[in-house]
This record gives sequence, C-alpha cells and structure tokens, in this order.
Amino acid sequence: MADSNKISVSSEIGTLRRVLVHSPDSGLGKVVPSKAQDWLFEDIVHLDTIRRKEYDYYVKLLLYFLDPEKIRGRLAEIDDPANKFNFYKPDHDEFYQSDKVVELQWLLGEILKDQAIREKLVASVCAIENCSYELQDRLAGIDGKTLAKIFISGTTDDKEMLFPPIPNFIFTRDVGIVINDYILLNKPAKKARTREALLIKYIFYNHPVFDGYRNRIIELPNISHHFLLPREGDDKKVTLEGGDIMVVNQDHLLIGISERTSVEAAHQCIRILFEKKIVKKISVIRIPKKRDYMHIDTIFTQVRRDMWVMLGNFSKKAVRMEDADPVERLLEAGKKDEKIKITQFRRKDPSDPVTFDSLEELLADISENDLGSGSKTKFIYSGNNEFPYDSREQWTDSCNLLALKEGVVLGYDRNDKTMEAFMEAGFDVIHAHDLVKKLDSGELRAKDLENTLITMPSAELSRARGGFHCMSMPLKRDTLG
Repeated sequence: MADSNKISVSSEIGTLRRVLVHSPDSGLGKVVPSKAQDWLFEDIVHLDTIRRKEYDYYVKLLLYFLDPEKIRGRLAEIDDPANKFNFYKPDHDEFYQSDKVVELQWLLGEILKDQAIREKLVASVCAIENCSYELQDRLAGIDGKTLAKIFISGTTDDKEMLFPPIPNFIFTRDVGIVINDYILLNKPAKKARTREALLIKYIFYNHPVFDGYRNRIIELPNISHHFLLPREGDDKKVTLEGGDIMVVNQDHLLIGISERTSVEAAHQCIRILFEKKIVKKISVIRIPKKRDYMHIDTIFTQVRRDMWVMLGNFSKKAVRMEDADPVERLLEAGKKDEKIKITQFRRKDPSDPVTFDSLEELLADISENDLGSGSKTKFIYSGNNEFPYDSREQWTDSCNLLALKEGVVLGYDRNDKTMEAFMEAGFDVIHAHDLVKKLDSGELRAKDLENTLITMPSAELSRARGGFHCMSMPLKRDTLG
C-alpha cells in the first residue's frame, strides 16, 4: 500500500504524522439545555466562537505540524471573512482536504458517492432513527457531500431538522483506536453516540484511506446472552470508547474500565488482542464510574518518555488542602473513595497477572522499563496538586493533552495552575495565537519546538468536556527510537 495510506500507532508521544478529526458542525449549535446531558454535554456552547475563535486554531496548528504546504503563507486569505471560512468546510470546494489532517465529514462524503454504499447507509441510519419510508427514499437521492452533512448535523441546508445532532462527533478519539497497524472500533455506552458508531464503521470499511486494513479492523462481539441482560448497570455489556485505550509502546496497551468502558469490553479486548498477537501485555485500569472522570485519558496523558500529567486524586501524593490541618488531612485520606485498581495481564500467561499499587507506579514502570527513559519519571499534577484547583482544572481537561511529538503538547489556556506546574518543570508555554503567527512567518519551525505546552483558546470548547486528546484519533505516529 502507498505510504500516504499507512496506518501505524505504537506510542502516545511519537511524532504525529496523520490524525483523524472533525470540526464543530451546526449540530453543536442545536444542543438545548434540556437535552444537553442526554447528548453528553454539560452546557450549551456558542457555535461561532467554538469554530472561529477556538477549534480553527487547532486545525491550523495541526496543519503547520503535519501538512504545512496546505496553510503556510495563507493565513490572511484563510481568515478573511469575505471567504466565509470555506477553508474549514468539508462540503466546500475550497476545503483544505489534507491526507494528513483527515476530516471525518470529508471521508463520509467521499464514500457516499457510491450508490450502493449510499443506499445501505441511508437504510441503516433511517432504521436506527425510525424514519419514514418516504424520507429514506428521499435521502437516497441526495448527493454524497450534502448527505454526509445531514447525517452528522441532522439538518438540511434549508434548516429542516431530520435527526437529532451527534455533537460528540468532534471527539474522534472515541470512535476507534489504532493499535500498531490494527484498528479497534468502539462500542459506545450511550445511545447518543449510536449513529456515530455506524458512520465510522462504514468509513473504515469503505474509504480508500483505509485500503489494505479491512482485515485488520477489530469489532468486539457481544456475549451470547447480551440481549437478556438488564438495560443499565451490568458489566457484562460490551461497551468501549477510545478514551479508555492508550498504546504506550508496540507491546503494551492500557485499557480503562470506566463510566463508558465495561469489564466485559476489557475482557474481550484482552482475549482478541492476545489471540491475534497484537500486543504482549495489557494493563487494565479500573477507575470510579463518575462523570468527573469519564475515561482514563481525563485523569492522565503522556508528555514525554519520562513525564506524565495526571490528577493528584489518584496519586500517592496527597492533594494539599490549603485550609486543612494535619489531622483533617489524615481523616480525609482515610475516607477517600476515589480508588483505582490496576491489573496487568501478559500474553504468555494471562492467568498470572501483575498488580500495581498506584497509577504513578504503573506509569513509572512504563517510562523506565517499556520506554527506557533512563531517568526518574516526573509527574505534573492537575492544578499543580493544589486544592481546589486540582479538580477544577481536571474538569476542564488539564490532564487531557495531545502530544504532537515528544515533549510538545496541546492543552487549554484556562488551566492556569497546571500551566504553572509545566513552567516549574522547565517547559515553555506559548499561546496558539502567537505560535500560529510565528510558524507562518518562519520565526519558529514546528520541528524545532521542544518541551513546550501550547495553550489553546478554550472558553467554549471546554464546556463540551473533552480536550485535544479526545479530539484526535492518531492514524500514524513515528516509532519511538
């Protein structure tokens, strides 16, 4: 297969070469307060702000790092309101259309040009959305680009709302995960994401971008008595989202059991990945089923071989309560209910697992033994491990960072105390507004950046409860040397 179509991810921090994203669409602007939590949002967002003043900077940075020819020297043209920001619109002729920063809506529009695929997907979407036969017949006659937009936003160009929106489509991490050169598809826990999973399945199985990988797509089966189980609260249901999967090296995978990923999903992953000899060991991290955490990537992500950012609640290090005396600290620690359980299974003998006493112990083992960091593992804590900033900033994704390459990560500009912790650790902190200008002028080059936290505008994006780790599905990273 052509190298441009190559898919391979064997770490969280190898230089990012290809990534799957989805820019905020008009469906986000239709989330109403009474339905926000049904659609997994904590609040409603202002669509124009989230697009033009926040997410568009994310796209710009990804292009400067991954596909600079598409953007360098064009900032004034791209940002000119007269051009109506068509550069970012997947259904427009002026769309950037990169094969490195790959847009889901563009992929969907491409496969929907095929009449047979279009008819099958229309029938499938209409079945899960309980559409009339008349509407199904009508949709089958719409062109691919327009139909892709309708499937995602739920609305026609004439502002007729046909389906509910799927606002979580911006969180592409959850739709699937690349493990070495295999693709693991998700099985969403919440009904609001059912259509997402269907669209993604059609894209991965039918778009030329994934040519050669059809036999390397893994779908987790439901267990045989799945249909007899209660609707809610049973760990035997197979539910999996990509935020609970981390590929830390080619032999080692992390799986979270969380609010969104079930015990049975972890069990099925271990069975299939070991049978296919894709990895040699899998560490299962069971965290409390709380909306605060959601996935394991909301409580920790990797920065460098020897460095991680994490929430202090899961640390051996007690969070410093500024107004607490020593007795109160001890009592609070004694009643702490935010427990974490870590079990590591090895392919050669899954029946004899290894356990870790803390998250820091596991992450240090990964850094020092799996990745050969050669130095003591360092931890940056959410909110600089100060109460109440630790939990406030974790809520706004201080631990949910995307590594563009080792030591260069993207995060939100609102997490001030976490930024302080990065600076104390010797990192430069630069805002996306400034960085984009310097990359465009040539004053800075992406390849020269080291030990840098890039802060992104986030007033509206953070309301959606997902950071840039959530908003990315890496398709290709360089192998760590």
